[in-house]
Amino acid sequence: MSEPQISFWRSPWLRPMAARDPAEPHRAATPLELLFDLCFVVAVAQVAAQLHHALSAGHVSSGLVSYLMVFFAIWWAWMGFTWFASAYDIDDVPYRLTTFVQITGILMLAAGVPRAFAEHDFTLPVIGYVVMRTGLVSQWLRAARSHPEGRATALRYAAGIVVIQCAWVGWLFVPDGWRTATFVALGILDVCVPIIAEASWQTPWHPHHIAERYSLFTLIVLGESVLAATLAVQQALDERETPLALFGVAGGGLLIVFSVWWLYFAKPAAQFLTSNRVSIPWGYGHYLVFASVAAVGAGLAVNIDYATHHAHLSHAAAGAAVTVPVAVFLLVLYVLHVRPHHVSLAHALLIPGTAVLVLAVTFTGIPVLATGLLLAALVAVSVVVSRPA
Repeated sequence: MSEPQISFWRSPWLRPMAARDPAEPHRAATPLELLFDLCFVVAVAQVAAQLHHALSAGHVSSGLVSYLMVFFAIWWAWMGFTWFASAYDIDDVPYRLTTFVQITGILMLAAGVPRAFAEHDFTLPVIGYVVMRTGLVSQWLRAARSHPEGRATALRYAAGIVVIQCAWVGWLFVPDGWRTATFVALGILDVCVPIIAEASWQTPWHPHHIAERYSLFTLIVLGESVLAATLAVQQALDERETPLALFGVAGGGLLIVFSVWWLYFAKPAAQFLTSNRVSIPWGYGHYLVFASVAAVGAGLAVNIDYATHHAHLSHAAAGAAVTVPVAVFLLVLYVLHVRPHHVSLAHALLIPGTAVLVLAVTFTGIPVLATGLLLAALVAVSVVVSRPA
């Protein structure tokens, strides 16, 4: 257990926000961080459910745009808290209360997700996002006051977040035709804040703690995939609609979830998170990891709708709702988790090659089951190739 947890009852009210030791042994996620992640489950569940409904209704382009936009806000808010906590988590009363403010913000964002998809009204998600980021600004200002060595970096974080948050509020008044392009521009500016803030001094984040936090969030989005598919199967069974294709989707979905878990956790990440030059691309790349895995759950639900004749889209489009996010996951996994380990050429080509095959089975009669079988085969071959001689 980390020192802040041990000493909380001895000094519960206020402590100087000293930087944590990046080499601290046995650094693990705290109960407060687990509560924070638990509340993010609500937001991920909302956005995955809305993507499912949009795709099943045939609103593919608008559904995907809304999904990527809302998921960006979820992911980036989680990122901001996670990296700050890795460097400055002191677990006193002000820190806990400020974290509760950020949790309130994510719940506000989650409440606004249905309207964002149905009416393209992002008012409540933006308000929730601003609440979350305002809580983070107060944390950075507190770090600037208590930690002289990191003061300049902390102030740059606080100033950058404030400026961008004002811009996000202004985004609500941008004409509809310019909203997507403006969103992309503001998103790029938002993710540039840490790069600029840490240009001269790196915050003391903990590599093993960061790797664990990302692993936990991966489990969260995997859980949403399981939940989305389970609820869809339950609904189909409640309506006494059990076509043979439904069992293929269910079986393939299980193979996909099991294989995604196996592949993601096959290689440890902490050992190569040695600097911002490596860790920032790794951390940012997980936007695609998290978004693709959560989209797999929505895609499984879409294919169950298709099997029970409740989806208004083609067979290929239904299959692509699973195969495309799976292929994205595999390619990003290769870049983030496999290539840094300098594996053999044959092993390195397994994952990109499987991604191509997964895209190809989109046009078969059983895209979900075929994808599951391909991933299971990839896991089996990877185990054999990685086995010590």
